[in-house]
Amino acid sequence: MQTLPPEIGTLGALRRAGFEPRSLREEMRSNLVALLRDGRHIFDGMHGYDDSVIPAVENAILCGHDLIFLGERGQGKTRMVRSLVALLDEWLPVVAGSEIQDDPFAPVSAAGRARVAEAGDDCEVVWIHRNDRYVEKLATPDVSIADLIGDVDPVKVAEGRSLSDEGTIHFGLLPRTNRGIFCINELPDLAEKVQVGLFNVMEERDVQVKGYRMRLPLDVLVVASANPEDYTSRGRIITPLKDRYAAQVRTHYPPTRDLELAIVAQEARVPELAGLPAHLPGFMADIVAELTFAARRSPDVNQSSGVSVRMSIANHETLLAAAMRRALLAGEGEAVPRISDLAALDSSTVGKLELEFAGDDRSEFAIVRELHRGAVKRVFDERIPLEGMASVLESFDQGWKIEISGGMASSEYLAGLDSIRGLRDAATRLAGGGSPGRLASAIEFILEGLHLSNRLNKTTRNGSALYAST
Repeated sequence: MQTLPPEIGTLGALRRAGFEPRSLREEMRSNLVALLRDGRHIFDGMHGYDDSVIPAVENAILCGHDLIFLGERGQGKTRMVRSLVALLDEWLPVVAGSEIQDDPFAPVSAAGRARVAEAGDDCEVVWIHRNDRYVEKLATPDVSIADLIGDVDPVKVAEGRSLSDEGTIHFGLLPRTNRGIFCINELPDLAEKVQVGLFNVMEERDVQVKGYRMRLPLDVLVVASANPEDYTSRGRIITPLKDRYAAQVRTHYPPTRDLELAIVAQEARVPELAGLPAHLPGFMADIVAELTFAARRSPDVNQSSGVSVRMSIANHETLLAAAMRRALLAGEGEAVPRISDLAALDSSTVGKLELEFAGDDRSEFAIVRELHRGAVKRVFDERIPLEGMASVLESFDQGWKIEISGGMASSEYLAGLDSIRGLRDAATRLAGGGSPGRLASAIEFILEGLHLSNRLNKTTRNGSALYAST
């Protein structure tokens, strides 16, 4: 990575310091090679991409390819693109006053060439940080050629300049990103005529602005993101533009629950309340992740839209918040989520899903509750062998019943607990501790799992649930 003191202020001083200009792609390739030789990469926090997405991106950078990320929402596409900034040199010299970050050694704009020709080695140079060499634009139908490429500036024309003078052009975002990375999100949403202008810049470097033709050899990496359905099936992307992206990188959701939970642990923001520690049992964390996985498998959910990891993050935060609220109301010293808290996830789940079949006969909340039950049952089957519940079920067969509610204090769960043989031991092993909050959470999980396994009846009334023998 080239480093020179940013106080160097002229072209001549740059020459004397031994600065060697290089193209953007050479710069990024060289810096990536240095990272790889050190056994490092730039995509910190991108769990599950080590053997798929990251190698594809690194190959594209080594080749100098423009690239597009295809994936459903919440797969880290934008974060991957923004991470590419780390492959740029920290500081870059440009011609002072240049609109398009002209290279002092080889300016491409008319204004930049004129400044260097006039001042020579005394041409003033300014330094820009790598963060200022990244530009991001969300594609919407109202984005115009003027926004991306440029337009005639009426003020400059009014000053007496000729329309044939390149100096009358007001450059758009793409030329202003010269020697940097330009990202356009949701590429297929661009109007076709704008797409045409974009691929022309990417390939031929030949731009027409209001009938004025100029050749502008921009040095820019053009990166894009898109939903696969929009990019391949609906015909919203013109074929020549698809051809200009030499690298097409397909992102994906975390393939395992552990990776999903690693992202949740990294991204979730839960308020810390003084005097009220929060604990999320492992089985409840698994249920949060499994709920997202169940949605990704469900025929009731529009899979082409995807189910973002953001749903797991929001559910994680909401579940802990619900436990904190109950603990505050009950005056407890520890907040531990329970199965009854899953009802609070309606608000953080429904908005993250595009449902296929919800309607008058089957509401969106009914579909979400089905997903809840499926997630609990799957995690229960993994964690609790039914043969180990024989003594618990035997106690229920003898007439024992347990009634619980979301607002019950944890201590109330423990009253009469030892009368149901085996339940305390099973709950203690599952909870990983003997605090009332953790035991109450484990007890609810065991009871609900036995109900979903058709070993206990469950009757709900006025916010409470009664578990009894079948």
